[in-house]
Amino acid sequence: MKRRDFIKVTGLGAAGAAAIAAPAIAQSMPELKWRMPTSWPKSLDTLYGGAEIMAKVVAEATDNKFQIQPFAAGEIVPGLQVVDAVQNGTVEIGHTASYYYFGKDPTFTFGSSVPFGPNMRINQAWYMLGGGREILNEFYKKYNVVSLLAGNTGCQMGGWFRKELTGVNDLKGLKFRVGGFAGRVLQKLGAVPQQIAGGDIYPALEKGTIDAAEWVGPYDDEKLGFVKVAPHYYYPGWWEGGPMLLAFVNQDKWNALPKHYQKILEHAGHYANNWMMAKYDQGNPPALRRLLAAGAKLHAFSPEIMQACLKAARELHNEVSATNPDFKKTYESLSAFAGNGYSWFQVAEIGYDAFMARNPLA
Repeated sequence: MKRRDFIKVTGLGAAGAAAIAAPAIAQSMPELKWRMPTSWPKSLDTLYGGAEIMAKVVAEATDNKFQIQPFAAGEIVPGLQVVDAVQNGTVEIGHTASYYYFGKDPTFTFGSSVPFGPNMRINQAWYMLGGGREILNEFYKKYNVVSLLAGNTGCQMGGWFRKELTGVNDLKGLKFRVGGFAGRVLQKLGAVPQQIAGGDIYPALEKGTIDAAEWVGPYDDEKLGFVKVAPHYYYPGWWEGGPMLLAFVNQDKWNALPKHYQKILEHAGHYANNWMMAKYDQGNPPALRRLLAAGAKLHAFSPEIMQACLKAARELHNEVSATNPDFKKTYESLSAFAGNGYSWFQVAEIGYDAFMARNPLA
């Protein structure tokens, strides 16, 4: 029997068919309103923009049934307390960098980037296809959160310094705004690491509370105005070869979501991730040219500094692995996936000529 004949026989018109379908649709598309604090000021339209993009995709995919409202750092909770707010259920979801919570457990560093670790693509491949997501989410269960890939800045710069670095000795006593594990590495060389949210870095540099600061790269660094108070701009950011940004969802809220809402959230995060990487690739080159025109003095970290930092990083990796099973398990997984040799940073260890001879297509 044809569909139109069935409708005539049963007496169902459009209104009757809608009456049957509506309850099923309503049940599968519940109306939800979530709040998403971030670790970013609104002025950083790529980092904060990633959270906005993720929320926009979720709303569009659910015909506005599932709405997520992003908030800048400090609007609901301070920028470095996003995971805490998600963990205790103050909010349902948050957008942040995992390594900000290194103080809770060093294993948090792997959700962003490990010093002298892989580049953007290897980090992402490990998370998506190399078991990284599963290992991390098993760890994050201890904090009542689930992670979703939601951004990546690509290779970062080494930061802004009020004075030029001439050697490793210049790191001694240096008050350096740097996040997570990298701070512990530099501490081994005498630096004094400071973890400060993005919106608070400029005044700390301006007042001399800190001597140097790293953030992301030219596009964001220009917006934050660092060139005005610390003209020496160093590269590379060996602590962040390609740091992932994650959306953390409260475990109970995640479990209560319909499966298709879970998938929509996951795919919205992937879209935000791809958008963010493209936005930085577009924005960084012209921003660097503008910074140089504004007086930035570009320097590479010396081979002496790079080699000392690499040695300190390896020592710290081994020290933490010896006492922290979660860190050891995650470090071994990432190392095995990356080939147990992070070629992106091998130049720091063996020298440029040897690196090119070993990797002629690099």
